[in-house]
Amino acid sequence: MPDMSTVAEQLRQARELRHLTVEQVAEITKIRTDHLRALEEGNFSVFSAPVYIRGFVRSLSTLLKLDVPQVMAALDSELRQTQEFAEPPPLTTQPHGFLDFVMLQLSKFDWQKGVWALGIAVVAGTVGLIVVVSGNARTSDPLKGIKPAVYQPAHSNAGETLPLPPTKR
Repeated sequence: MPDMSTVAEQLRQARELRHLTVEQVAEITKIRTDHLRALEEGNFSVFSAPVYIRGFVRSLSTLLKLDVPQVMAALDSELRQTQEFAEPPPLTTQPHGFLDFVMLQLSKFDWQKGVWALGIAVVAGTVGLIVVVSGNARTSDPLKGIKPAVYQPAHSNAGETLPLPPTKR
């Protein structure tokens, strides 16, 4: 049967059951003693954001060998009942536009994998282009069928062609 006490009471009782002082817990967890006392009193208003409360309670629950998921669920339930921590405050009062959506999606993109994928696509495209171009190239010899010939100079017109070197005998 789950304990119906508050998270603060569960933390204090578990610490006392293990014969630990607040100072000893502070030394082990590196959580300030005033924060530990505030958590054990259920005084969440000393914390600037619920993320600190959740992190400290998770650390304490783990140290004190409590059922962490159960304690965190109870904490969430307690925080929802407070006006200060009921919902996270909005980061901005302006409505989100299309550019905000695009920037959010780009921030989620893994650029390292994207560069690899782009590189693979470029290599595949290059190979495909080579295959297509080489498939369309002539496969027959363009000089096939031409008989060997002997060079015959054109009729000599003075100055139009260079003279042939004298033949050696």
